[in-house]
Amino acid sequence: MTVELIKPGVNVNFIGNRKWAFLFSGLMILVSIVSIIAHKGLNLGVDFQGGSLIQARFADPSATPDAVREALSGAGFNVSSVQDYGQGGENEYLINVQNDEGSGDAGLSGRAVSALNAAFGADKVEVRRQEMVGPKVGADLRQKALYAVYYSVLIIIIYITGRFEKRWGTALMFAAILLGAVYLVSLFKVGVGALIITSLMVTCVTCYFMRFTFALGGILALMHDVVITTGAFSLLEKEITLSFVAAVLTIIGYSLNDSIIVFDRIRENHARNRKGNYPLIINRSINETLSRTILTSGTTLLALFSLYFLGGPVNQDFALALSIGITVGTFSSIFIASPILLLWDKPAPA
Repeated sequence: MTVELIKPGVNVNFIGNRKWAFLFSGLMILVSIVSIIAHKGLNLGVDFQGGSLIQARFADPSATPDAVREALSGAGFNVSSVQDYGQGGENEYLINVQNDEGSGDAGLSGRAVSALNAAFGADKVEVRRQEMVGPKVGADLRQKALYAVYYSVLIIIIYITGRFEKRWGTALMFAAILLGAVYLVSLFKVGVGALIITSLMVTCVTCYFMRFTFALGGILALMHDVVITTGAFSLLEKEITLSFVAAVLTIIGYSLNDSIIVFDRIRENHARNRKGNYPLIINRSINETLSRTILTSGTTLLALFSLYFLGGPVNQDFALALSIGITVGTFSSIFIASPILLLWDKPAPA
């Protein structure tokens, strides 16, 4: 017995409202970019920028985040962030501190704790956790995280192009050209971020002119989801850690899976009715998979909400990133990935 949240035969005009959806997505992306620029970049955690992470609980009610930051700054510490941790009102914080050079060292945590003891009293400061990451390790982790995202997207390009465009040879050749272009750009000693941006731009332009319709739709949807999720963390002033990168990689896979389900139905319906109206075929395909999409996303979000509210502070940022990404990914699989196929008058291959 198949569970269907939405009855068969529903016909929501998603394609007809695609311009409003594009406008809404563009606005969210703009807000995300403006937020990142306004905050002078992302709030990188100790994993990526180095430094010392201190989890401390204060018995003194006057130990607000601003008071903790002021106490450490007054003692000569570069305080990257002071975030609430645990239940509200417990005065428990995650504190990221660095030395003057922006890195961490073996004695940094001890000196920071001493400064907190001096400001609030040794008997009122309970240090529950301390971590230290050197600047070289942080830079290496940052680079590897970016490469993880890049190569995952590259493999996705090959898969979608080969499967839906039925051009496996062209897909592999395209990947080789892309890798070659990235290698040429890397000779100018640019950062990993610049390499990824360059590769994505080359990918989108190549997909457009070679009419890799499904590949372009999938890639733009993934970029849409990652940018908005990252922008949401910037707006909320959350730290970007390895857990966030793990969440982003999960979001990429989840969003792609949603898009592939819709793409499969579009290809099947187009094969049955090659002379049919292509926008109507796409719209019907989205409606036919709508129940499955909402059920899958809804049950996943229920699990993530449980993890966020009941899983403890350690899991909250991971659950929050996934919740945002899956919500945005569900939207993009319906309103972004599929309508992109209509950029060309000629229907996509069946």
